[in-house]
Amino acid sequence: MQNANSGKVCSKGAFNSCAECIVSGPNCAWCKKLNFTKTGEQEAVRCDTQENLKTRGCSETEIISPKNIQQATQKKPLTSSSSGSSDPVQIMPQEVKLELRPDMPETIELKFKRAEGYPVDLYYLMDLSYSMRDDLERVKSLGSEIVRVLQEITGGKGKARIGFGSFVDKTVLPFTNTNKEKLKWPCQDQNVQCQPPFGYKHVLSLTSEHQKFNDMVSKQFISGNLDSPEGGLDAMMQVSACEGRIGWGNSTRLLVLATDDGFHMAGDGKLAAILDPNDEKCHLDRENLYTKSNLLDYPSVGQLAMMLDKSNIQPIFAVTENVKSVYTELQKMIPKSAVGVLSGNSDNVVKLIKDAYSSLSSSVIVTHDTLPDTLSVAYKSNCPGGDKPGEEGICDKVGIGQEVTFYVQVTAKECIKPVSFNVGPRGFTEKMRVTVTTRCECECDDPPMKDNPHCNGKGQVKCGTCSCEEGYLGQRCKCSAGQRDEEQLRRECRKDNGTECEGRGDCVCGVCQCHETEGGKTYYGTHCECDDEHCHKYKSLLCGGNGRCRCGKCECNPEYEGNACHCKKSNEQCKTGQTVCNGRGTCQCDQCQCSRGYKEPMCLTCPGCTVPCQKNCIECLAFAEGPFQKNCSQACPTTKVKVVDRLTLSTEAKKCEVKDSKNCWMDFTMEELQGFDNYSVEVLREQRCPEPPNIVAIVAGSVAGVALIGLLILLIIKALIYIKDAKEWKNFQNEKKKSKWTNYDFLCLYASLIFSFISVFRLTIRCSKKRLLRWRIPHSLESEPRSRHSMKSLTYTCHF
Repeated sequence: MQNANSGKVCSKGAFNSCAECIVSGPNCAWCKKLNFTKTGEQEAVRCDTQENLKTRGCSETEIISPKNIQQATQKKPLTSSSSGSSDPVQIMPQEVKLELRPDMPETIELKFKRAEGYPVDLYYLMDLSYSMRDDLERVKSLGSEIVRVLQEITGGKGKARIGFGSFVDKTVLPFTNTNKEKLKWPCQDQNVQCQPPFGYKHVLSLTSEHQKFNDMVSKQFISGNLDSPEGGLDAMMQVSACEGRIGWGNSTRLLVLATDDGFHMAGDGKLAAILDPNDEKCHLDRENLYTKSNLLDYPSVGQLAMMLDKSNIQPIFAVTENVKSVYTELQKMIPKSAVGVLSGNSDNVVKLIKDAYSSLSSSVIVTHDTLPDTLSVAYKSNCPGGDKPGEEGICDKVGIGQEVTFYVQVTAKECIKPVSFNVGPRGFTEKMRVTVTTRCECECDDPPMKDNPHCNGKGQVKCGTCSCEEGYLGQRCKCSAGQRDEEQLRRECRKDNGTECEGRGDCVCGVCQCHETEGGKTYYGTHCECDDEHCHKYKSLLCGGNGRCRCGKCECNPEYEGNACHCKKSNEQCKTGQTVCNGRGTCQCDQCQCSRGYKEPMCLTCPGCTVPCQKNCIECLAFAEGPFQKNCSQACPTTKVKVVDRLTLSTEAKKCEVKDSKNCWMDFTMEELQGFDNYSVEVLREQRCPEPPNIVAIVAGSVAGVALIGLLILLIIKALIYIKDAKEWKNFQNEKKKSKWTNYDFLCLYASLIFSFISVFRLTIRCSKKRLLRWRIPHSLESEPRSRHSMKSLTYTCHF
């Protein structure tokens, strides 16, 4: 719920106690006033912002809203530059205790001042492979000069110490030649002093006696191996892990790695069947040799960076020009490190160390130990560019005696057990110890009355609500399980006739009492349907560590978004002119989420969409005609029309030809604009209207057509009659050729014709026009042989 005046937000939920309320959000407060809830209201209304509770009649003295408590338990003042103290104080405070309310950040002011004359420990770690023989001879005489420069930096004798160690590589193939003779004498030149190869050897612990450094280094001899990369990371890991053997003190710790070649790292040991990873522990024997060089793999860059940071060691890579680029890339992955280029025989190593120390010491980077997921730390500073919060506090070019302030913001994301961690500048042993506890309980000062009348004599008041005796429930402990039908009570605990209390609680007197979750919290909601442990995760963190899980959904911090709060809010990559995602989607995680079938990345195209050739809007806007004529602007608000004499064709425009209400063709092009259903239309001024029909031509054509069809029918009938007559005539001619006439036949025929003439006269007259006569044999002649007659009939019959 958001208050318009304060802008503070308190998420609403089924909070039935003050403790549940205050851990739900930093802006949530609880009203302990009796009779604050109205009839039918749940106790959850007591949980709201202070402003809203006051508006509802809860006085300020009755509002419970714990604040953070910060206490500096150790706060020694910073050492001044002129004090000359042997144990200078460079950070303040030294110890802080915090009592934090969940999600309510607390800021600690950490002050830092570089003290003059702060001790320096420098450990010189040298590559003794054969190619470094000239450099070894030069280093043998550099002890006094290095100590002198360090004393100038620290401002006095006894404040600078120097140590020495050396390395080659693992003494197994393919890194080193394992031939017995080669293991004894790995050098190519038989005239030089040479020692057997080794992984790492600690030669001299840190000391202020420079002559001892020269004596010990002068006893060292060159060695050799096979491949070019060396075991430098192996040696650096042992220097970091063997803190007591090296003799690191309460000082600025510098580790100088001098080499002319690259380095092996994690995974390379598999070439020699070394499969066990580096364990980040010290393995030096009595002779200060690394005993597990051939048993453990090389460390990874990440392992080494973490170990150096843990030991407050700042590495300086003194390398030759040919491998400078390699160690420059390594420097980017190891905080508070520097790279310098050695001359051919290391003549410039002293100047290199002095310049690297100046660069490292003037850059102050404040960071912290590894934290549990339930805590977060952010930094700001009063240095240039330090106003933006980050995972580290950084100040550059900090001079001796200059005081800078870092603002360390600590936030507990939930209720946790007491936890402590260190905060301080990298490369310095001084740290601020921070101990964090959480405030997750309310202090309400309730009267110790067990049978409070407000609770019907069956409970006591806690922060304004009743804590009922066993067997009684309800806001006033008036509900007993025996007062209502059991089935009715159970029905009230089912959501949508589903499982009782969603299987996450017990139904008691018609009310769900929710169980604890696997993480130790409690399910909540009227039917225990909610929990705060099953939300989307990012990088194995609930809600990406940038929000809160509320009833299965992530409520992101204001600057984050996404279903797992995994990305910062930004629309820089989604901008399309004055709009975002061309007005067809939303920008989430700096990427367009398009709607209506438009495609990423910018919601510009829609493969499944078609531009509609709008008829009514075009007719209305271009020619003031059609069904939308009276309300044109209201009916077509998203269409912009331009009437032109000639259409401009483009690849993004669609050409349309549609008929208007007067049956005229309109020609226009439509181009989609940003947003949905927005179009720019060019309409051709001239419409193509059809000519009116020619009535005379239609009538004349119809008459002519009927006449032609009638004539055609008559010709067809005539043709059929002609064909039939021709067939009959042909048959008659064939019969005539076959007949043989006699006198008797002729007389009989003639007599028959005479006798039939009168009876058929009339019929003959009627049928003469039909031209269809057929001979038929009289019955009186049927008894004669048919061969005696040449005709089949002696009478005429007419066939219609």
